[in-house]
Formats: sequence, structure tokens, C-alpha cells
Amino acid sequence: MKTLYIDCQAGIAGDMTIAAFIDLGLPFEHLKSELAKLPLPKSCYDLKFETCYRKGIRGILFSVAVTEDKSHRHYSDIVKMIESSSLTDQVKTSAKQIFKKLAEAEAKVHGVELAKVHFHEVGGVDSIIDIVGTAISLDYFGIKEIYTSSLPLGGGFIDSKHGRLPVPAPATAELLQGLPIHHNCSTGERVTPTGAAIVASLAKPCRPEAMTVTTIGNGAGSKDYADTPNILRLIIGEQSNDGAEERIFVLETHIDDMNPELFGFLMERLFEAGALDVSFSQLQMKKNRPGIRLTVLATKEKLHELGQIILTESTAIGLRYYPVQRLVLERKSELRKSSLGAVNVKIVSRPEGTVRITPEFEDCRKIALEKGIPIIEVYRILESELPE
Repeated sequence: MKTLYIDCQAGIAGDMTIAAFIDLGLPFEHLKSELAKLPLPKSCYDLKFETCYRKGIRGILFSVAVTEDKSHRHYSDIVKMIESSSLTDQVKTSAKQIFKKLAEAEAKVHGVELAKVHFHEVGGVDSIIDIVGTAISLDYFGIKEIYTSSLPLGGGFIDSKHGRLPVPAPATAELLQGLPIHHNCSTGERVTPTGAAIVASLAKPCRPEAMTVTTIGNGAGSKDYADTPNILRLIIGEQSNDGAEERIFVLETHIDDMNPELFGFLMERLFEAGALDVSFSQLQMKKNRPGIRLTVLATKEKLHELGQIILTESTAIGLRYYPVQRLVLERKSELRKSSLGAVNVKIVSRPEGTVRITPEFEDCRKIALEKGIPIIEVYRILESELPE
């Protein structure tokens, strides 16, 4: 499985991201021809890239020279622009994801509705190219999973159309929520709103546990800082389908004094908050009391939140957690046609290269109730029509 690790220890911006993809081998002509599918006047911008050095490290510097752009774009305008283009569906989806994340941050900062968010700097041609160009790059390399390193907080002030703003800018600060940060760089705008939106909307905030590195690309920032090389490093690798190893956490607690009716609600709350799995098992506790062991599987990022839910929504007065390794097969969901109607299926890739296709229970349940067919018969029909 093609995997991208965004090593943004020194920072990230839209132009740095495109530059790093070019260094990875993205054909410049492919980038230009795909961007030309956007309903933008071809005469309003010019794309350039060159080799440069930051503290002795070679990288690519990418720039967008905007010659004419008098438009005042809202979030809804940009969505229409992307949807009306002839770009691939995957490119459109990724680009809209990034812009939506950015618009949500801007809406919160300025207290306006999402559709009415008025982009200033990030609504310009250069930012549109950076974001759509990133989506084009991900599609070109066939990236399936994206991870990110921690991001530098930076500091100081920047000048914008809103006036003088602290670093990180308000929208950037909103986007950094839930992402790991560090203070190993001096002042300066190390992370731009566009760069933060790319990471926040597409990447998992951790390192890939197991990956064979194939290529590395360096994208240089326009500024040359004194303390660190202003380089964004993109690392592409392969994760095997024969059980990719990853690190997760197990949370456990024993409960012997809670109303059984509340366990279902507790499970719902944990799944809604992002638990990977939740289970209950019976056990015999001290004083020969029957009890329940609650076991929750979680990512590192969800560990604290799920722990708080357990302590809030149950009678537990404490819990334990510990890291474990797990092997997982590549899986995805698709909507398939059948004689019983459209049904969502889970597709799991086996180590030997074959796949297992299983209809989703909720869809089978819905079909059984609507058509008056025993659910076991629904499974039999679907499994015969959805061969592996």
C-alpha cells in the first residue's frame, strides 16, 4: 500500500508541498496540464520551479506568479470551481476536503456561516493552485495512507489583509488542534493556513509503524531561516498487505456496581468518540462478586478522550492502559449492486493476493425487514452474487 509520511519538523506550506512532490518525481507538465482543467484564465498565473539550497540541503523551490486575479471568492465559489472542472473524482474529493477544513477554521475565527466564508490570502490563485496541486500529486503517486510528524509552532507576527496577526495565525491555530506540535524552531510563520489544512484534513498525526521507504523529496520554503533548514521532506514508502503492523492501546477496567442498562450507552459513546473496538466480558471479582471487564482498543491520539468517557459515563474509579502491536489487513468499503438493491460491502485483501467480500450487517438487516426475507437468506443471496 503506497504510503506518504510528511516530515514537517521545519514547517509546511502549500508551495513547499508542491515543491517536494516535484522533487519526488511529479512531472511538471502533468501538474500544469491538470491545473489547466480548473476554470481559471490561463493568463492569470505562471508556474516555476528551481533547485535551491537551505543550510546546504538541496531542495526544490516552487512559485506561482499571479499576473491577474481580481476575484473575491467565498468557500462556495471555490467548491463550484472544483466541481465544474474535469479533474478526476479523487482529485476533486481531496481538494474539497482541504478547502472544507480551511473554511471551517475561518468560519470559527470570524464567526460566519461556512458557505459565506470569504477567503482572502487562501482564496487567491496561488493558494488554489497549491491545494488542488497537492490533490493532483497525491492522485498521481497513488497515495493510500498519509501520516505526519509534529509541527513547529513558530512565533512573532505576520501582516495580512486582516492586519497584523500573531503567529500561528488564528486560522492556523484552529487547524493545529489535535495535531502534535513542537518548539524546536525559532520565530517565524513556520506553518501556513494552507499547509496546516493539508495536514489536518488528510494525514494521521503519527508515524507509520512499518514502511519500506522508496523515494524522498525535499520542498524548500521561500525564507531561509538562521536556525534550521527550511525544508519540507516528503517520504513515500510501501506498507505490505500481509498484515501491516501498527501500535495501538488497550484500556481496561473492572466494574461490579453499575446498572446493566448503562453499558449499552457507554459502548455507543466510546464508538462515537473513535474507539477501534469495545467489548464486555464476564469475570469474578473480589468478595465473589460477578463483574464486567470493559476492554477498549484505541489509537494514541484518542487515548485520553476515551479514558475520560469511561471515567465519566461509568462507575469505574480508575482504569489501566498499555500499548500493544497488531497486524491488520488492508480493507475498504464499496457500494455494490445486487438483485436485492445497492449494498455496502467490506473488501479485505488477503496476504496471498485474493480478497474477501462481505456484505455489511446493517444493510442486510434493512433488506430483510423491507422485503420480509430471513436475514440468513439475504446473506446467502448476496454472498452468491458478490464472489471473492
